[in-house]
Amino acid sequence: MAAAQEERFSRVKHDPRFPVHALRYCLREAGITLDQVDSLYYYENPGRKLGRIVSTCFNFGLQGFRTFVTDLPDWLTSKVHVRQNLRRDLAAHFGDAWSHPQIDYIDHHESHAASAFFPSPFQEAAVLCIDGVGEWATTSAWTGSRNTLQPLWEVRFPHSLGLLYSAMTWFCGFKVDSGEYKLMGLAPYGKPRFVQVILDHLIEIQADGSFWLNMEYFDYAVGNCMVSDKFSRLFGGPRREPEGAITRREFDLAASIQEVLELAILRLARSTRDRTGLRHLCLAGGVALNCVANGKLLAQKLFDDIWIQPAAGDSGAALGAALAGWHMRQQQPRATAALDRMQSSLLGPSYTDAEIDTALRTQRAVFSRLSDAQLCPTVAQLLAQGHVVGWFQGRMEFGPRSLGARSILGDPRNPAMQSVMNLKIKNRESFRPFAPAVLEEHAHGWFQIDGPSPYMLFVVGVQDAHRLSATPEEQMLDGIDRLKCVRSAIPAVTHVDYSARVQTVGRSAIPRFRELLEQFHQQTNCPVLVNTSFNVRGEPIVESPSQAYLCFMRTQMDYLVLGNFLLRKSEQPALTEVTDWREEFALD
Repeated sequence: MAAAQEERFSRVKHDPRFPVHALRYCLREAGITLDQVDSLYYYENPGRKLGRIVSTCFNFGLQGFRTFVTDLPDWLTSKVHVRQNLRRDLAAHFGDAWSHPQIDYIDHHESHAASAFFPSPFQEAAVLCIDGVGEWATTSAWTGSRNTLQPLWEVRFPHSLGLLYSAMTWFCGFKVDSGEYKLMGLAPYGKPRFVQVILDHLIEIQADGSFWLNMEYFDYAVGNCMVSDKFSRLFGGPRREPEGAITRREFDLAASIQEVLELAILRLARSTRDRTGLRHLCLAGGVALNCVANGKLLAQKLFDDIWIQPAAGDSGAALGAALAGWHMRQQQPRATAALDRMQSSLLGPSYTDAEIDTALRTQRAVFSRLSDAQLCPTVAQLLAQGHVVGWFQGRMEFGPRSLGARSILGDPRNPAMQSVMNLKIKNRESFRPFAPAVLEEHAHGWFQIDGPSPYMLFVVGVQDAHRLSATPEEQMLDGIDRLKCVRSAIPAVTHVDYSARVQTVGRSAIPRFRELLEQFHQQTNCPVLVNTSFNVRGEPIVESPSQAYLCFMRTQMDYLVLGNFLLRKSEQPALTEVTDWREEFALD
């Protein structure tokens, strides 16, 4: 019925505090109060997690003992007492309205597995969960049938594909838990010349996909760093400093770790299929957001269909805990219809035109109101003219992707659009690619994909018919200079390896966004738009009209559309701020 991340309301990215704003929203959307809630389910088991930490510390000798002495007091006084902390916070924020519901723990990977299987359209499926670490599990396999999940096997900490990828993310100068997207986007610029080095020294991957990490090269188990000095020596020196120049080494390390991750995932998927005999696969966990690996898995056709939880990280695990509690603890049945129950991920707040009008007048904004019939043709024309448009419609998306409700849009045919949106609007690195949204019925004509991809979770190739051959001069370009090449008829969404992270938009998915795509197609004969999240680097995706207006004014977007309201940047009063907003959102 409802799902939202606290960061969208608080404006603190990855906000770890008690999610009072998100909780109040969900209750309001459901039309209930907290005293009508029978049970709360939490997405991990802190007691088992503490057991893993204690065991790990003692297994790592003197260094582990030092960590144990440093970290244990915090765990014993706070972190392990989740039920007590939740009861305290609920009482503080809801007072007499709090009815003391039962609070139960769901193991972390069970939460991930539930988030993947129960909303999927499958009555039976294999489930793979791959992330950093839960209590003990870092990778796990399950079978799902109707309203039950059965565990098959797990790989345990410290051996972790997620932490291996995060270690390389850190070594290449990006922030763990947010920079992994950047490493994935960097990979096509490099050559995978370190693959064998990684396989020889860092990870051993068996034929069935099971793996073992050589912990002599890592420090994350008990230390305060991701990698050891031995890791740095293996790759020729210390990590790249954040915001420093990206060198050939970082390009090639990104390409290499991406190839190793894909190798492991393909082997895991193949052995899971062989063991279960099931023809459908569900994926969750942070590593399931690696869209390039997902695209490679899709191309192998190991399964008839693959469904990935769009909020595959820990925000989705909270949803999974609720689903596991409902279906498995309370034995509630699943609907039998083959439906995707994530509702296009449109599970967040929405605003009426009256509420938007009030917010804009409070900001002293200059705007016009268009009729339903005028809106999409007008915006499509602005996009076709090369303008960048902020697009705010309906319910906010749940998860890390903007899918047509809180989006920044542009014309994919414009060769300058990728750099303009990165540098002047998103305030992020120029190498990062943008995703195309495409009318579902035209997707195969433009991209190498045979089915729907509504959540932007598969990277596939642009069709040969739309590719442009590089000139001899362009073939000589290296590194970031490769951005200068126009590779296709839609260069703004074509990465340097002719790939794209595709979002297909069906007829019933997101009605107004679908209508806008149809109008753009009608005017330009191109059924594709650039679609990126409505935020700047370091900032959560916008939730409210006021947040959208502020983001619009802080960047070089040309137009803003909020519901039926259209705003032109050049007509707005100057924005005056006491501090630099770039300092407000710590860049990551």
